[in-house]
Amino acid sequence: MRYILIAIALLCPACSLAQNLITDIKKLKNDTQWQQVAAIPLQFSAYHPQGMVKVGEFFYLSSVEVKTSPVNGSTGNGTGHLFKIDSTGKLIAGITLGEGTMYHPGGIDYDGEYIWVPVAEYRPNSQSIIYKVNPVTLKATEVIRFKDHIGGIVHNTDNSTLFGVSWGSRNFYQWKLTRKGALKNTDVSPEKLRIANPSFYIDYQDCHNVGQNLMICSGLQRYSHNGHTIRLGGFDLISLKDHRPVHQVPVRLWSPTGAPMTQNPFWVESTPKGIRAYFCPDDDKAATLFIYDAVLKP
Repeated sequence: MRYILIAIALLCPACSLAQNLITDIKKLKNDTQWQQVAAIPLQFSAYHPQGMVKVGEFFYLSSVEVKTSPVNGSTGNGTGHLFKIDSTGKLIAGITLGEGTMYHPGGIDYDGEYIWVPVAEYRPNSQSIIYKVNPVTLKATEVIRFKDHIGGIVHNTDNSTLFGVSWGSRNFYQWKLTRKGALKNTDVSPEKLRIANPSFYIDYQDCHNVGQNLMICSGLQRYSHNGHTIRLGGFDLISLKDHRPVHQVPVRLWSPTGAPMTQNPFWVESTPKGIRAYFCPDDDKAATLFIYDAVLKP
C-alpha cells in the first residue's frame, strides 16, 4: 500500500498536495491554536472584499464598490472589482466585472487555469453572471447568466462541474461542464436545479475546491441573546457529491474591528507544521490581509 501511495504522489503531485490539505483541514478542532504571522494593510481602496484566491505569489481579491446602497429591495448601484495584489498589499492590477444592476462579486475559486467569479445583484432571489478570468492577462470571459443570486462559485475539477452558492448559502446549484468548457444544463430553471443546504450554523461567504470532490467554505453567523450579539465564524469541509459537511470547525479569530476573520475572503494552504490561512475581513481603509498559522496536533 505504501508503494502505491508513493506512486500516486509521483504521478500526480497535485493529488498529493490536495490529500495533504484535506488531511490537515480535518485535524482542525475547536481548541486549535492560531498564531498570527502578519497583518498587512492593503495599500489601495479595497471597498468591500468578498472572495480571495492565491495564485503563485499573488492574491486575487473580488470586491464590491457600493455607490448607492440597496434599500427596501432595490438593486442599488455600484461596481464589481477583481484586484491582483502582491504580498506587501500593493495593488498590481485590476479589472471591473458585472453589468447594469449586477455589480456584486462573490466568493471566487481558482482551478489551476482560471479564476471563477460570480457577479450578482446586491439582493437575494435576483440574477447573476458567472465569469472565468485568466489570472495572467486578467481577460474575463462570460460563462453563464442565471436567475438567482450566486454568492460563491467553485469549479469541481474531479467531475467537471460548477458548484454555485446562493445568497446566505441556503441553496446550492450545479452545472455540468463539457470538455470544451461549455455548460450543459443552462436551460434548467433555478427551481429544478436548487439543492437545499442542510447546514445552518454559518452562512458561507467564500468557497474553494480542495480536490477529491470536496470544497472548503468560510462564513459566519450572528447569534443574539438578551440584547447581546456575537458573530461566530468557521470553516466547513463539504462533499460535492451529497452536499453535506464532512468536517465543521469554528474559527475563534476576530479582527481589531470585531469582524470574524472568516467574514468574507479567505485562502488556506498546507505547511510543514499544519495550515496557513489568509483572511481579509474588513472594508475600505481597514482592509488588511491577515495571515495565521494553525499548528496541528498529530
